[in-house]
Amino acid sequence: MKVLITGAGGQLGKEWVDFCKDHGVSYNSFSSNELDITDEDKVAKTIADLAPDVLINCAAYTKVDEAEENKQIALKINAKSVKKLANICNRNNVKLVHYSTDYVFAGNKSDKENSPEGYKEEDSTDPVNAYGYSKLKGEEAIKDSGCKFLLLRVSWLCGKYGHNFVKTMLRLGAERDELKVVNDQFGSPTFADQVVEQTFELLQQNKTGTYHLSSEGMTTWYHFSKEIFEQKGMNVKVNPVSSADFPTKAKRPFFSKLSTQKISNVDGVLILDWKVGLQRLLKQL
Repeated sequence: MKVLITGAGGQLGKEWVDFCKDHGVSYNSFSSNELDITDEDKVAKTIADLAPDVLINCAAYTKVDEAEENKQIALKINAKSVKKLANICNRNNVKLVHYSTDYVFAGNKSDKENSPEGYKEEDSTDPVNAYGYSKLKGEEAIKDSGCKFLLLRVSWLCGKYGHNFVKTMLRLGAERDELKVVNDQFGSPTFADQVVEQTFELLQQNKTGTYHLSSEGMTTWYHFSKEIFEQKGMNVKVNPVSSADFPTKAKRPFFSKLSTQKISNVDGVLILDWKVGLQRLLKQL
């Protein structure tokens, strides 16, 4: 299997490069500066020249709050460019692996009551912010393109690279004795190394379609932060607050747990509890 990785400078892209090196997977990788997915001609030429079996797209506009004011930029990168990628993959018989988000769902309280195990892949989507909307439009474009694809939704992504909640908490915890963290948003962290391992297993088994990749269990940002400090042995007092105390430009879903039922039925895929995933990440850091 020969893979081409776009967005290789980001949290997930760097994880993919590490995995390919460690597992002897033939790959070419490009950061978004090296290969801008909005440049259709350059992308088409690169794919034609390198002839990969799989394109792993880790390039995305992920600034959730800034997307509210930059809706067109978010749509350009997360939807229009993804549509072009999918069409190029279709023409060249390349399987497209694309990552999406829990934010395509409404995340309201009734959904938590009706689906305590989390959103299933086929559940109806209804994003509450511009970022989620742009990612949903990208999903729809892939499904309409006719290309072979793996569409993988993740939530609360954390890894050893880039910016994420775990690294932010470790930094703040080293600077302060006391923190306020929201306790009314429910979900489950997804760890970048597991995302790559699970995706590779799906590719090995020639799976297609939509899958949710996340961890077992559910938590809030407050309890997540407490667990981070507990596992690290850091003496930081964490105070639970409501989302109203931390107003943001983009509305956040109250509930964004992704069900791991479908992916857990795939042989060879290991789903870890979020606390175990956190333990692994803290060792890596």
